[in-house]
Amino acid sequence: MFAIRARRRSSSCWTWRGVKDDSSTSRCTAEPVVVDTGMAENRDQYLADVFGLGDPADVRWVFISHDDVDHTGNLDALIEACPNATAVLNWFITERMGASLEVPPTRWGWVADGESFDVGDRRLHAVRPPIVDAPTTRGLYDPATGVYWSSDSVATPMLTPVRNVGELDGESWSEGRATFDHHISPWLGIVDDERYQLTVDRIESLQPHVIAGCHTPVIDGRNVDVAIEWARRSPNRSVAPRPDQRVLHQIQQTLVAV
Repeated sequence: MFAIRARRRSSSCWTWRGVKDDSSTSRCTAEPVVVDTGMAENRDQYLADVFGLGDPADVRWVFISHDDVDHTGNLDALIEACPNATAVLNWFITERMGASLEVPPTRWGWVADGESFDVGDRRLHAVRPPIVDAPTTRGLYDPATGVYWSSDSVATPMLTPVRNVGELDGESWSEGRATFDHHISPWLGIVDDERYQLTVDRIESLQPHVIAGCHTPVIDGRNVDVAIEWARRSPNRSVAPRPDQRVLHQIQQTLVAV
């Protein structure tokens, strides 16, 4: 997720937080926005973190990038606690969530890929990343700061949490990126490359200064260009197979032996 740290009621700041690495960068906005809401299992800590940054009554927008449970787990609770907030969704998110979405329609806003919404002093733009694991996915771009929230795209596994992708070994980052891309988007290997490259062009044209996401350390500096280039190559990368029943059996044997 990323959230907002309010400095005063008239001026609030973006605080970008990687779910795994807790890295953050603050950028001022006129109206507080929370992006993605974590998992329900972490609700108490999640709400404490968000409201440690600002007053619930000041939150105006809760943007949901897509409807996976690690992005929507605290949506209902957050909207209930923030009386002036609107849940920024799209039509298909509301369809897919069904009865699990308890937020009343009067507090919805629908923002589709390619659209934007006004947060007081600027418009934030919904831009779908090239790699997605849900058909509802939109990233979020702030043109005033050059920060792009990539949702589950440009993600990588980490053996230990780090704050910035520059702290990762380059080979591990490269292999992790390709593995994550193919596991969450198994269709990558059969895409039309020319059409796929257009989706990467779209992100590159934003000229982001920083890429933040749910399953990645913060990406900045020259690593932004590296991340975009690796997205271009991802369809043709070979990755290790997913763990299978044999691996599960070994895990189960280990657990029984403990």
